[in-house]
Amino acid sequence: MKSKYEIIIYWSAEDQAYIAEVPELPGCMADGKTYQEALSNLEVIIHEWIETAKALKRTIPQPKGRLLYA
Repeated sequence: MKSKYEIIIYWSAEDQAYIAEVPELPGCMADGKTYQEALSNLEVIIHEWIETAKALKRTIPQPKGRLLYA
């Protein structure tokens, strides 16, 4: 699955891992030992986030793409 949400990936020295976040989906984040692993893990979490929101009948934000302030 390839999402159309903006993804931010950065290195966390504290966690000794890459962190990947989706700003448009509150709390949607994953980590990994490599950049690619963090991205792959995040794709799974995005899918789970959306499925959970559907089950709870919550609004799912539409992807806006690139944020102007990032």
